[in-house]
Amino acid sequence: MRAVVTGGAKRLGKEIAIFLAERGFEVAIHYHSSEKSADELAQYIKSKTGNNCVSIKADLTQEIEVQDLIGRANDKLGGSISCLINNASIFEYDNIWTANRDSWDRHIESNLRAPFVLTQSFANQVPPSIRDEHGEPLSQGSIINLIDQRVKKLTPEFTSYTIAKMGLWALTKTSAQALAPNIRVNAIGPGPTLQGARQSKEHFETQRKNTVLERGADPSEIVAAVGYLLDAKSVTGQLICVDGGQHLAWQTPDVLGVE
Repeated sequence: MRAVVTGGAKRLGKEIAIFLAERGFEVAIHYHSSEKSADELAQYIKSKTGNNCVSIKADLTQEIEVQDLIGRANDKLGGSISCLINNASIFEYDNIWTANRDSWDRHIESNLRAPFVLTQSFANQVPPSIRDEHGEPLSQGSIINLIDQRVKKLTPEFTSYTIAKMGLWALTKTSAQALAPNIRVNAIGPGPTLQGARQSKEHFETQRKNTVLERGADPSEIVAAVGYLLDAKSVTGQLICVDGGQHLAWQTPDVLGVE
């Protein structure tokens, strides 16, 4: 088994890469600027699990580099890829007033166009489904897209990012239809899991507390969702929000204080 994890050198991507390796996958860790972290993680995974692990540099805003990524992973790992985790994401603030062509292009290229091209490349090298003991098709490939719970609870903030993630959710469903039964395609919508680089500790803690469950998610829960989606052979086109119920928030100003 072989997997590609985009944005796999740090944060949730790192946790997912380690999890997959522990499950027996050979892993290709994609990175853009985090070369040292990616190389160190690859060495750690190889020493800990004994499985092959490589790092691959690519700028996901550059089409030619995206087109080559799966093929390079095939070459480095020595065979076809059976699992694609589209985790890499640009998350920069803009809104309807401040969004410009640059912010739009960066988010769309990285967060939507790149997963689309990777999905195409991945699908072209996955073998056809096989038959299980019941004579039913068993998919030989799995794609998991890391989206965001906000696709279930839209706000006018982070406009370009949100539109790109909405597109990725649409891609999840339509590619699940198009690629069945050979490949299953699903998504995970994290909520407040890891503190953002530009986020204060106080804001992060408040964000977690303000979910329906009054708690956020832990990285272990995200990788558990990855594990479920890999194992659930009849599940495709689904989104699992691992977010403390953030997407269900209902205590908005229009209902607060209403008896």
